[in-house]
Amino acid sequence: MRKVTMAVALLASSVGVVAAPQANADTVFGVYAGAQAWQTDTSGSFGSEQMSPDFSFGDEQQGSAYIAFEHPIPLIPNVKVRQNDLTTDGSQLLDEEFSFFGTTFAADSRLDYTADLSHTDYTFYYELFDNDLVSFDLGVTAKRVDGSIEVRGQQTLQGQSTDGWIPTLYSQVRVGIPATDLTLYGLANAVSIEDSKVEDYEFGVEYRPIENLAVDVNLQLGYRVFNVELDDLDGIYSNLEYKGPYLGVEFHF
Repeated sequence: MRKVTMAVALLASSVGVVAAPQANADTVFGVYAGAQAWQTDTSGSFGSEQMSPDFSFGDEQQGSAYIAFEHPIPLIPNVKVRQNDLTTDGSQLLDEEFSFFGTTFAADSRLDYTADLSHTDYTFYYELFDNDLVSFDLGVTAKRVDGSIEVRGQQTLQGQSTDGWIPTLYSQVRVGIPATDLTLYGLANAVSIEDSKVEDYEFGVEYRPIENLAVDVNLQLGYRVFNVELDDLDGIYSNLEYKGPYLGVEFHF
């Protein structure tokens, strides 16, 4: 927790130094709400001490929903909260012996497993640049992970929950295509602390079928990649990658 606290402080201070002198505020108060359906292809491995060979995971559909508040007050950051479902299952015959939190599963036995790394992002960001063509946001995110990993053999069940905070640096860029209702965008949450690393990237295109004084509606088509390498987070070690396309919708009030 001391490492996490120091990392949050360092990221917050660095963003504050960059953003404070030039932060641009919205001219009006705005609310953004959206949701995405994400089809993931999962690969990698996890363990309690030593990493196992790569597991075989099935493709899963994940969900994500968010709400953001932007305001015209300079120097006070905007706020975005995003819930990310991230659960995947798998099953395979073990080529070698596998141990997980004191429970050993023999080679040539069938192993079923579920990895749940669902988390909530709390993001505080500044609009450093914002006009009708280009916008750029920079801030920090605190990822609240409340997940678990469960491993099941023929007669044995072993599970371990994980509960903690992961700070990341946040950025987003949006570029409108002139004379069209299309916008290209990219978003990143990433951090590397000692032997742990989290990378959450997405990029895509938005189409605006509705744009008026009451509400703007954006339809999204994109691709997202989430890498998580954990080194002893509540005793769990992991090297997992989730990636795939998504469809989304966003409302701006």
